[in-house]
Amino acid sequence: MPRWLYTALFYLALPVILLRLWLRGRKAPAYRERWQERLGVYQSDPLTNAQPLWIHAVSVGETLAIVPLVKLIQARYPQLPIVMTTMTPTGAERVRASFGDSVQHYYCPYDLPCALKRFLNHVKPQACVIVETELWPNLVDQCYRSRVPVLVANARLSARSARGYARFAKMAAAMLQQVELIAAQNATDGQRFVELGLAPEHLQVTGSIKFDISVPEGSERLAYGLRELWGAQRPVLIGASTHEGEEQALVELYKGLLSDHPELLLVLVPRHPERFGPVAELVKAAGLKMARRSLGQQPASTTQVYLGDTMGELMKLLAAADIAFVGGSLIERGGHNPLEPAVLKKPVLMGPHFFNFQQICEQLAQAGGLSVVADEKALYQRCAELLADASTARAQGEKGYDFVMQNQGALERLYALVEAVCIRR
Repeated sequence: MPRWLYTALFYLALPVILLRLWLRGRKAPAYRERWQERLGVYQSDPLTNAQPLWIHAVSVGETLAIVPLVKLIQARYPQLPIVMTTMTPTGAERVRASFGDSVQHYYCPYDLPCALKRFLNHVKPQACVIVETELWPNLVDQCYRSRVPVLVANARLSARSARGYARFAKMAAAMLQQVELIAAQNATDGQRFVELGLAPEHLQVTGSIKFDISVPEGSERLAYGLRELWGAQRPVLIGASTHEGEEQALVELYKGLLSDHPELLLVLVPRHPERFGPVAELVKAAGLKMARRSLGQQPASTTQVYLGDTMGELMKLLAAADIAFVGGSLIERGGHNPLEPAVLKKPVLMGPHFFNFQQICEQLAQAGGLSVVADEKALYQRCAELLADASTARAQGEKGYDFVMQNQGALERLYALVEAVCIRR
């Protein structure tokens, strides 16, 4: 498909896209806020001669991944203005929580030439850093025409995503030829970019900056406080970044484990805030005693399910758990980051669908820090084993932590590339 046809189809689909955005705002009202920015229309005056560094992170996961790099840039170039864009309100909230007013946030325009031209004229960035795999043909093309170099940071490309791009091979190749540099998480993903048309000299393998993760300040203190509230000796299983279908599976699993572990506490942290309410209803329907963090309800020794229905506190809740299931993996969503519980020395469990973190998960499992289960029955069995043998659970957590520590260092390598390609001195 030529890019002009892709663009024409995008324009034709725009009314449907905007309607979908508006309907989504019924469950998550934040989607209706500042919606004009998605068309490159702004209420404020254009930025002056600041020439900021533009960083695009599509949603929460990408925003969290890039936070250490942004903070490093701010520390070494305190006068450099930074603009961050996301596609989701939850990503926007993460930007605000992580940086306050020290960065300017916009919603990224849809991949339409007119919207992107207005954005570039409004912001006037000196370079664009795209996090992971958020590559859009018109975005890259408009940057190229405006002489705004594009660097893809912490880039990953699963076999599934590569097949998707390959269906539009000519357009994908033309887009990749306009990218200044791709900093890939590993050689396998890097080779997939080359096979799609990226010139090898425009590829660097830096490793994943997700390894350069640290325990947030105050996490251990909060974990201690929570454990005192709900019972310091209680075993705690957390379902982190869960999706529809997974909470139901975890609730059924929990009810099955109660016979052998009557004091077990289940902590549920849904991935998307619009699902907090439905998950609460699911727990109530199961007849379980629940406390909701968003309502300020303190978990007690009789609480069976603690719903982590707030944003930005996953690491703190993980720190208070004993066993961590990482969601998006029992269903075909590709899984979420297993390194967050691993750096906290928690034994990590995931379902079979982890293609978003394929190499990391395979290596973490090989190192002994991750248990990959085939289905809900196998998840139940592994949870039962870890609950019955605390020494095995601790050993798995230690192996995961060691694996994370051994693979750190990508952040400095990526920073050096960003400094060379994107920052004018």
